[in-house]
Parts: sequence; C-alpha cells; structure tokens
Amino acid sequence: GLVIDGKTLSLIFQGGLEEKFVALARLCRSVLCCRATPLQKSMVVRLLRRQLRVMTLAIGDGANDVSMIQAADVGIGISGQEGMQAVMASDFAIARFKHLKKLLLVHGHWCYSRLAKMVIYFFYKNVSYVNLLFWYQFFCGFSGSTMIDYWQMIFFNLFFTSVPPILFGVLDKDVSTEALLGLPELYMSGQ
Repeated sequence: GLVIDGKTLSLIFQGGLEEKFVALARLCRSVLCCRATPLQKSMVVRLLRRQLRVMTLAIGDGANDVSMIQAADVGIGISGQEGMQAVMASDFAIARFKHLKKLLLVHGHWCYSRLAKMVIYFFYKNVSYVNLLFWYQFFCGFSGSTMIDYWQMIFFNLFFTSVPPILFGVLDKDVSTEALLGLPELYMSGQ
C-alpha cells in the first residue's frame, strides 16, 4: 500500500511528478491520501480520470469532500456528524459507510441489469413501430398518409414507453440480495 500526505501531494502537483505518482499508485493494491486539502482531493480524482481513463467514484462525509465528489464520475455522500454538504453534492447518499457494499454490489448489479434489458426493449419497440410504418407505405403507394391516428401514436409511446420501465424498476431482481452479497463476482457478469 501507499500512504501519502497533503504536503507530498502538493510537491507532486507543483513539481510535475503526476505521471510518476500514477505509475507508483498502479503498483500498489491500495493508496491512502491523508491530511489533504479539498483542492488536492479533487486534483487526485481528476488526475486518475485523465491518466488512467477510468471511471472514478468518490466517497465523502463533509464539506471538505464536496469538490472531490463533484470531480468524480459517481459521488457518494455519507450523512453524518459533519453535516449534509457532501450528501447534497453527491449522486447517491448513504447513512453509514457499511451500506456502501450493498449499494455497489446489489443495487449496482440490479441497475446495470435493468438498464441493459430496457435498452433492448426500446430497440424492439422502435423497430416494430418503424417496421409497421415502412411496410404500410408500400401498401398506400408511398403517398405519405399516416396509418395510425395521432392520438394512438401518443398513447402507444405513453404506455409502451412508461409502464414497462416502471414495472422493471419495481419488480425485476434477477439475483437475490444474499447471492449478490455472497458472490461479488456476479457484479461483473453483465459486462
């Protein structure tokens, strides 16, 4: 592991040693930055996003973590004794750090699975609708007349685009919570 403090981070950023810092950090299993200023925290996140071209996640519990949370792709705020500034600036909010495992492994897997299924559903819905209109144009001699009334098109999109996502969002859980927490490898299955 690598433990680095705020003074060393300022030397790295001022001395142009960012590439060497990233190369050293890649060799470590964990990197801990302590006694860092809010600006240094956000600079570390931006550096890792730029150099490694990865998606970043930042977790914070106070006002000093807001810039880091906003610099990351996904920000998680922990509501606690230091106030609600981190929660207000974050994408997700949790009450305690121990809930992070369930947020990432369970809800992250379910969200990924639901989004993948809904993308396929929207392709199917739009292809079937456009296919119907395409073949109708052969029947009517390419006159440009519409096959479906305007109100029917509105209700088609309203019901077939809004009801299934709501049902998927509430009911679709492909793997149980216990299985996802017991086997973290299932998080990678869809990718």
